[in-house]
Amino acid sequence: MKKLCHYISEYVGILVLAAALLAMAFPNTLQQVRPTVINYMLGVVMFGMGLTLNLQDFRIVFSRPKDIITGCLAQFTIMPLLAWVLTRLFQLDEALTLGVVLVGCCPGGTASNVITYLAKGDLALSVGMTGVSTMLAPLLTPLLTWALAGKSINVDVANMFLSILWVVILPIILGLTVKWLWPKFTESVTDYLPAFSSLTIAFIVAIVIAANANKLLVGGLTIVLVVMLHNICGLGLGYLIGHLLGMSSPKKRAISIEVGMQNSGLASSLAILHFAAYPMATIPGALFSVWHNLSGAAVAYLYKKN
Repeated sequence: MKKLCHYISEYVGILVLAAALLAMAFPNTLQQVRPTVINYMLGVVMFGMGLTLNLQDFRIVFSRPKDIITGCLAQFTIMPLLAWVLTRLFQLDEALTLGVVLVGCCPGGTASNVITYLAKGDLALSVGMTGVSTMLAPLLTPLLTWALAGKSINVDVANMFLSILWVVILPIILGLTVKWLWPKFTESVTDYLPAFSSLTIAFIVAIVIAANANKLLVGGLTIVLVVMLHNICGLGLGYLIGHLLGMSSPKKRAISIEVGMQNSGLASSLAILHFAAYPMATIPGALFSVWHNLSGAAVAYLYKKN
């Protein structure tokens, strides 16, 4: 069973791609699922993240504050600004612009830690950045979304703040609490959590893709290109910043991966919760989930070889 879970988590990119293709081919099967289910599923993923964290992961904030601050500044400047620039260059409509901006304004995703490990990057820095950027997300994600997309779309900053607290922060705190109260139980399930999270993310992607399958077939190539460029540029610029600051190779890899890989499930969740009038706003997050797992695996292979 553990071996199967290892393969699922290692090949999550292929799994998510397969889920997206099946959702495109047989959309009616999943169109019966209510999109709001995604919020609960994301909460479960965040709960799993809480089970894998410990206080040691947060000590890096105090022992290496410069690295963490550098990484988080890169996270919350590069990806939001890239999102805004790409939506202007490709002249996306309001809904897709909102979706791309939401992805750019979200914190790093849990998959980045796995990819950093595979790439022989600085895993402690990656985990620390994910934790800190996630804790900053309730404040920064709504504010940045409002700053970049709020001129044409009404962005309720206060309600987005509360949503991220409920969907992301509370489940992580619950996970940390369970780990503290029942450490033996937590240790027994830890090996299965990455695979469970991978399957849940694949299901989230499938639900979003199925709900918008017809619209994607009509005008999907442009948004696919934008999502790919967003991720690739984020990976490249993250590495460049580490290089310009004279960081070691493991640190550069960690910042590159952490900046380029977003919590795109959160972006889709926020689009469903707060921007129901723009159903296509969920699409960039779903596509990003597919693509960044594939590109992450490729980047891990390249970094490991060099």
